[in-house]
Amino acid sequence: MTAAAGSGVNGVELGVVLFFFVVVSFGGFAAVRWRRTQSLNSLDEWGLGGRGFGTVVTWFLLGGDLYTAYTFVAVPAAMFATGAVSGFFAVPYTIVAYPIIFVFMPRLWSVAHRHGYVTPADFVRGRYGSRGLALAVAITGILATMPYIALQLVGIQAVLDTMGLGGSGNALVRDLPLIVAFAVLAAYTYSSGLRAPALIAFVKDTLIYVVIVVAVVYIATKIGFGDIFGAAKTKLAKPTPSGLPTGSFITGDPTYWAYGTLAFGSALALFMYPHSMTAVLSSRSRSVIRRNSAILPAYSLMLALLALLGYAAIYEVGQGRMNVFGQDGTANAQLAVPHFFQLVFPSWFAGVAFAAIAIGALVPAAIMAIAAANLFTRNIYREYFKRDATPKQESQVSKIVSLVVKFGALLFVLGLDKQNAINMQLLGGVWILQTLVAIVIGLYTRWLHRWALLVGWAVGMVYGTVQAYRQLVPATVVKLVDGKPVTSTNGMRHFGSPLGMFPFTDTKVYIGATALLLNIIVAVVLTLVLRAVRAPAGVDETEANDYYSDEAAPGVVEATEDELAARP
Repeated sequence: MTAAAGSGVNGVELGVVLFFFVVVSFGGFAAVRWRRTQSLNSLDEWGLGGRGFGTVVTWFLLGGDLYTAYTFVAVPAAMFATGAVSGFFAVPYTIVAYPIIFVFMPRLWSVAHRHGYVTPADFVRGRYGSRGLALAVAITGILATMPYIALQLVGIQAVLDTMGLGGSGNALVRDLPLIVAFAVLAAYTYSSGLRAPALIAFVKDTLIYVVIVVAVVYIATKIGFGDIFGAAKTKLAKPTPSGLPTGSFITGDPTYWAYGTLAFGSALALFMYPHSMTAVLSSRSRSVIRRNSAILPAYSLMLALLALLGYAAIYEVGQGRMNVFGQDGTANAQLAVPHFFQLVFPSWFAGVAFAAIAIGALVPAAIMAIAAANLFTRNIYREYFKRDATPKQESQVSKIVSLVVKFGALLFVLGLDKQNAINMQLLGGVWILQTLVAIVIGLYTRWLHRWALLVGWAVGMVYGTVQAYRQLVPATVVKLVDGKPVTSTNGMRHFGSPLGMFPFTDTKVYIGATALLLNIIVAVVLTLVLRAVRAPAGVDETEANDYYSDEAAPGVVEATEDELAARP
């Protein structure tokens, strides 16, 4: 059976997806009573789950947070469309990330726990005594997170389209399932906070592991890895109208720098995202973080196997058994894996796979919205509008902002072409990487001047944005016309690639890595100048022992106890 445009709604698949959606929705609302203290009226409780998650819960939470629905759709889609450089790089970068966080994340956890910091911008504010630098980190985190939430909707849309709920008919009917899903997500996140995605992550990750194991067994027994690699190599070697090959089956000499910098730069950026830090700061101790750094690569193995499904889809398309045309008749590489699942699995198990992808969108979307809301509340609302805000007021503002963030992302996807969300997520990776200098280097030394860090951040942001905008690719659309694919090109589109030429060379590298290098150079040079003229360096409220501590500072404990005592 070929998954094709114009097919009707598959009732069995839809029924299975609805069943799991009801299950996780019930879990999301029930999570308000899971590990609950007297009240959720503080960011420590609502936004960080009470800072009490152990190794197992943190493992599922981080897995659900980092390996999103868009990851499960987009990585094999990139393998399907252009091969290894744009697709498989996600596997080594997630592996490289964990030794990096093993080193610095326990230090961040300790100083945050010691001083009651909820966001990375809180740490920057305390470390450098700079409201402006903290504001820059907070705004960058919010800007980078918003399109990431929107992209989770792209993953759900791919599943809905495959089940027959896409198309170009009535907009309300087409988008209603997405609106309902996000409304329910917003409701249980509002009531349960971080506990909701932590509990739901158990279901999501279990389903994903089951689906991937079954898919790999199917490929090994029914197709054979030799056949899928052969089909992928042939397809990616075909020349495009420009004369260049369609993609890269494996990396070659011209792509080593592109592949290496993209993987390493993405690894550095991964845990700079607010949602990643929120999941880490919710853990119980430094040891929990270290243990998770050791066992989280199990998800990278799963991702590697998932990426190969892109090549399996190439094989099935070549055999004429499936295509990647959506209900609206437009080719979309994001449909490669959902259509592959629909082709090779019975309807009930395809429904399980689609439920795994859909739930895989809800978990990270919830954490991302909470993280963005925490940034706004602590580093914009409290810092600039209400300095004496109580913990209860902070939690109420954060809850409201989390709703605004979710529905803002929903309107973004429904009102604009999803390519805009993809473009913004590309920019988000470049942007969030520019916060690394203030955060990670700040965990070890305060030598860099706060003003120099702010200027370096601005230079990196501007350079990265301009360079990403200048990457042009043909705006090619393939549509079915009278049952036949017709290709048309509507000019050029910006933000076409995360890669750009390294200055004064003809070598392509990751734009974010070049922007980060400029950021560091500017920060170092300006620090030398500012220290030479004795510019005020700000006050550091942290101490050396704070970066190794497992205990909260007495003042933080007393403030928490006072808040508990004041609750009705």
